[in-house]
Amino acid sequence: MATAPRSGLAGLLRSWVSFLGPAAPENTPLTRESAQRLVQGFLGEEGTLPSQGLNSRGFGGLSAGGSNVYFEWVEDTQALKCSALVYRFRQPPKPGVLDGFRAEEKEGNDSGGGSVDYEPENRGLYLARTYTHMPSERAFMKDMRRLMKASTRWNEEVVDRVASRVFHPEELEPKP
Repeated sequence: MATAPRSGLAGLLRSWVSFLGPAAPENTPLTRESAQRLVQGFLGEEGTLPSQGLNSRGFGGLSAGGSNVYFEWVEDTQALKCSALVYRFRQPPKPGVLDGFRAEEKEGNDSGGGSVDYEPENRGLYLARTYTHMPSERAFMKDMRRLMKASTRWNEEVVDRVASRVFHPEELEPKP
């Protein structure tokens, strides 16, 4: 996973990415190559060192501003899955915890345009969105920043609220 440098290289990196040109026409079916270019463009805009975007297995990522976002090319569905980490469990979540996060989403808690996604193999809770058609590069950048911002807020606010609802609901009820 790439980590954004703390130096003033962002302008230089943006110029490196700008020579790539557009990934593909907007609203066309996404291909691995266009997904690769989208991710490369986003990583360049975020100030990472030049990156291949997605590795040979179709994975990529970025850690910046207290947020982690991961990219996965899903060959079967020809889709780019973008996942921003909210929380990594040490053990599988207790009953009711994932339902609590899904309830937060249904209640309208801003998920940055993503949906709650739990990945059992790494015990990660994410806000994720999937693209099957090419967004504009500007829209993709905005979507990813919004997703990252929401995941950070969920980590700081929603995790505690869900834990309280699931494990200590009596504390949330009004006292007579």
